[in-house]
Amino acid sequence: QVDLVESGGGLVQAGGSLSLSCAASGTLFRLNAAGWYRQAPGKQRELDASITSGDRTNYADSVKGRFTISRDNAKNTVYLQMNSLEPEDTAVYYCKITTYTWAEYWGQGTQVTVSS
Repeated sequence: QVDLVESGGGLVQAGGSLSLSCAASGTLFRLNAAGWYRQAPGKQRELDASITSGDRTNYADSVKGRFTISRDNAKNTVYLQMNSLEPEDTAVYYCKITTYTWAEYWGQGTQVTVSS
């Protein structure tokens, strides 16, 4: 079993920045790939950014140049730095990790609200 704890959400004005963290803990697991997703009210959950075990990253077009995903393997933690936030970025943000045994785990979600 792997537990994920997200932190860093909150309220910010348009143009501001937030940094999200997702810390994974558990026994006998190794962090493989990870991703950050968002879910706005009434919408489906969608992928914003992903990172592979080799640190290859991929971003949705809507966040390219504004969001940066990174990881610290020693801490089993994945980060999402969000800059130039827009009201349209308002959503609950979830992290998902995949282990080397291909098990997937989701964080509990953290609210990000961007005011205009």
